[in-house]
Amino acid sequence: MTDALTSDVRLNHAEPVIEPERAICDAHHHLWNVEGNRYLLPDLLSDLGTGHRITSTVYVEWRSHYRTVGPVRLRSLGETEFAAAAANAAATGPSSACAAIVGYVDLSLGAAAEPVLAAHLEAAGGRLRGIRNVASWDPDRDVMGGPPVCAPHLYADRRFRQGFALLERFGLGFDAMLFQTQLDDVIGLADAFRYQPIVVNHVGGTLGIGPYAGRRDELFQAWRASIGELARRPNVWIKLGGLGMRRSGFRFHGQTPQPGSLEVAHAWRPWIDTCIEAFGAARCMFESNFPVDKASCSYVVLWNTFKRLAAGASETEKSDLFLGSASRFYRLDVPPR
Repeated sequence: MTDALTSDVRLNHAEPVIEPERAICDAHHHLWNVEGNRYLLPDLLSDLGTGHRITSTVYVEWRSHYRTVGPVRLRSLGETEFAAAAANAAATGPSSACAAIVGYVDLSLGAAAEPVLAAHLEAAGGRLRGIRNVASWDPDRDVMGGPPVCAPHLYADRRFRQGFALLERFGLGFDAMLFQTQLDDVIGLADAFRYQPIVVNHVGGTLGIGPYAGRRDELFQAWRASIGELARRPNVWIKLGGLGMRRSGFRFHGQTPQPGSLEVAHAWRPWIDTCIEAFGAARCMFESNFPVDKASCSYVVLWNTFKRLAAGASETEKSDLFLGSASRFYRLDVPPR
């Protein structure tokens, strides 16, 4: 289904919720309080309470609440402990916030990552479902938004792959984050570990700023070819979201007033449709990427956008996109209808 786009498409971000009864797992969000940028459990619960039926969420690491003392390799335990505490604090509410935790362990430690993974499993209190190592790299500082966190081609590094091989033993999935120009790296990783579940974040890291600005059609074609190749790997899944980030180059980031879901759906449709067609709904999951994407639209508008984009799907496909795929990948209980 294609939404009609008119010149009067600017909607108030307080628009009514579409399909409020649909159960949703928010497959990707963060919690942090750094440099005046606060998004903690009360902020998440406030968004979860705005009308969509969010039955569970997946906490994904981003170098937050680390321990400040002790061995460097163990300092990321602080974030896993923080996420587990948030899950416990939210346990009595209507949503299972942080029901699954994706933590950070430096897999470039190689075999030495094993005791660190074991420590994270214990710290998570039964909620650790995956590990993420961000591999995003570009020579342009504006695209990176700060210093790179790794060298180029992290996923091809020999010691990284030694650590990566441990995930199967621990029963953990892997969240891959990188840019669209790097998708060959995750294709190679998926080929080398054919039985390891991998989920690619943010539709594969689309770019539209710096040296990539003004090249939307060219970059879309290259991205679509890479997505088609990636989808041929049955152990790879993909998260649908993250397009509200500044580096994606859509005009909504920081815009006032914020757009409504009809406008956002019109802009994002080619990327979302391409992923669903390539992977199938059973390997796609919608994500909020809050609070990062909050700079482009509200939580209500974001999920209304996804519901508009999925409007032409079958009920089985919708169930996978909004709940089933994330629940299977992260091994979460599916609530009764």
